[in-house]
Amino acid sequence: MSEISTKPYLMRAIYEWCVDSGYTPYLTVTVDAHTRVPMEYVKDGQIVLNIGPVAVERFKIGNEYIEFSARFNGAGRELLIPVGAVSAVYARENGQGLSFEVAAPGAPAPARPGEAEGGDETPPEPTRPSGKPSLRRVK
Repeated sequence: MSEISTKPYLMRAIYEWCVDSGYTPYLTVTVDAHTRVPMEYVKDGQIVLNIGPVAVERFKIGNEYIEFSARFNGAGRELLIPVGAVSAVYARENGQGLSFEVAAPGAPAPARPGEAEGGDETPPEPTRPSGKPSLRRVK
């Protein structure tokens, strides 16, 4: 049995803490070919997103992807973010949250929601992160 990553569970916990505390949850995402975000808002390979309940619709932090829709300059967009691409989840108001190491560039993306899994092959063992999530103030 393969080991399940703790990252999406920790992200869900910080998100819930932010919302329960009246804070605005934000994500910092390292953008790569597997990340579906409005590219015109990406700066230096990263995008910072407000994921508060007022800012997004159909928000879901799954174990492999974060999915939601949001408006950018008045236009609705569907976003799909690999959990491995998230470098931080935090409260905008005080910067408290978690930062994470990002999956190595070029690492295979997990199957997107709704995609069929490949044949009868045994999937490769997932790579383990080299570090652990750290509790710190995100700037």
